Amino acid sequence: MLLEDLNIIIKVAEFRNITAAAESLDMRTATASAAIKRVEKALGVELFIRTTRRLRLSVAGEKYIPHCQQALQTLNLAQQSVKDDLDVIDGELRISVPSDLGRNLILPWLDEFMQNHEGIRIKIHISDSNVDFYRDPVDIALRYGSPNDPNLYGFKICNVPRITCAAPDYLNKHGIPQHPNNLINHNGLLYQLGDIIYDVWEFCHLQENIKVKMQSNRASNDAELVRRWCVSGKGVATKSCLDMSNDLLSNAVTPLLSEYTARSTELWLICPSRQTITPPVRLLREHLRIKCAEVLEKLVSKNILTKDQLV
Repeated sequence: MLLEDLNIIIKVAEFRNITAAAESLDMRTATASAAIKRVEKALGVELFIRTTRRLRLSVAGEKYIPHCQQALQTLNLAQQSVKDDLDVIDGELRISVPSDLGRNLILPWLDEFMQNHEGIRIKIHISDSNVDFYRDPVDIALRYGSPNDPNLYGFKICNVPRITCAAPDYLNKHGIPQHPNNLINHNGLLYQLGDIIYDVWEFCHLQENIKVKMQSNRASNDAELVRRWCVSGKGVATKSCLDMSNDLLSNAVTPLLSEYTARSTELWLICPSRQTITPPVRLLREHLRIKCAEVLEKLVSKNILTKDQLV
C-alpha cells in the first residue's frame, strides 16, 4: 500500500465513482482501481460495495475513511511545517480562472509568479461557470463576486468597476449614447451564464437607479468572445474594467456614459477548505492583489476610472 493510494481512496469516497475520482486526480481509471485493491488487500476488508451504477462505502469504509483523512492532513501539516522552516515554496496549484480575465491578464501574471517561485507547478482550468470543488479538478478558483456558499473560504482581491464601452468604428456609425436610456437604440453584446442572459444593464447616477433592457443579436457564455465582439465593432458591452483594461488603455475601445456608474463587482480568490490555504496560495493572493492594483491605477491615471470607484 502506497501513501498516494490513500489520497485516491479519499477521492473515490467523495465521488462514489472510480472514473470521476481518477479524472479529478488526472490519472487513468485502471490506476485508481489498482490503488483500491492494494489498500483493501492490506487491510483485509472491502472499503467499497460495488453496484452496477456506483460505489458506496462499506461499514469498514465508513470507519476507515475519516481516520485516513485525519492522518493525511496531519502528514501534510508536518510536511508544510518543515518547508516553512526551510523557507521552501513549492507544490502544485490547480486554479480555475474566468475565460477573459484568465487568458489576457492572469496567464502572464502566473508566468511572473512562477519565475519568482520556481518550485511552483500550475494547472489551469478556464471556465466562467461556478466551480464545483468536488467535481472539477481544481483546488482554488478566481471568480467575480463573493462566494455564496458559507462552507467556502474566500479572499477579496479588489473591487472591480464595470465599464460600458464600444469600438470607435461602431460609435462613428451609430453615435455616442449620452444617457443609459439611449442604449435601447444600440446593439448590446450580452453575456450568458447557464440559461440566464444578462440583458438588463443597471446604472446609478445621483442616487437614481436606471435599468435598461438591451436589444441584441449576439450573446455568449464566453466572456472573452463578448470582449472580442466589442473590440471588432459589433456593438456595446458592459464588462469588468479588468477584462477590458488592455483595450481601454490602447484606445481600442472608448468608455461611455462616464457620469453613470454601471453596477460594480468584486474579484475573489476562493478555497474549499482551510487545508487548501497553503503558503503558495497566500503568496499568489498577494501577487494578484498587487497586479490588479497596478492595472486599476493605470485606468485611474488615464481618467477612465476615478479613485472613488475603487473604494
